[in-house]
Amino acid sequence: MREKKILLVDDDYRNSMLLKRFLEQDFDNVLYAENGKVAWEYFQSFKPELVLLDVNMPEMDGFELAQKIRSCNKSVILFFLTDRTEKSDRLRGFELKGNDYIPKPFYPEELIAKIKERFENSSGNQAIDNIFRFGNAVFNYSLCTIGHSGKTQKISSRQADILLILVKHLNSVVEREAILNQVWGDNSYANSLALNVQITYLRRLIADDKSVVIESLKKRGYVMKENIHY
Repeated sequence: MREKKILLVDDDYRNSMLLKRFLEQDFDNVLYAENGKVAWEYFQSFKPELVLLDVNMPEMDGFELAQKIRSCNKSVILFFLTDRTEKSDRLRGFELKGNDYIPKPFYPEELIAKIKERFENSSGNQAIDNIFRFGNAVFNYSLCTIGHSGKTQKISSRQADILLILVKHLNSVVEREAILNQVWGDNSYANSLALNVQITYLRRLIADDKSVVIESLKKRGYVMKENIHY
């Protein structure tokens, strides 16, 4: 885990250097950028597995940077570290597919624990190059495609996020609320209806492939099952 690369982005140089030294006790490759513009240049060459980014920064703020990162890389882990704690800001962070939104001030020990947990989960569940196989289907999360029976179809990034959660918990129940919070940032009624629509669409995509099904469990959630009799 020490070889994982982390990009720390924050215009507060003094506190960032303190945090960088703390991170380097557990991780060998920590690179610092003082604003979003510099961070974007570093991101393309450094290719980190995790980006820790502040929101309020000159040149390019954290939300703008996250949007640019997500436009080209859906798998890198994004943690927002910020003193902007309004609900609208938190929702914006999750809409941009941030993996966590950590308000300042925070304990460095807690941040390290969150990072380690996230790295352990991603290495344990993520396939090489974000390609997952279940039943007769092949799902490429990075390219947002799913293929089976000789056909490959494009899906939206939101559909890919939902499918990724189901695939990582293959043959296990995923709570409806967990999907809503991870993909939309909250479990509002409108988002719940949107989830129904997306699940229906994903079912249609795999309808011809009898090797896998997405089942609904009333008042609980969903389970993607491999059919061992196909």
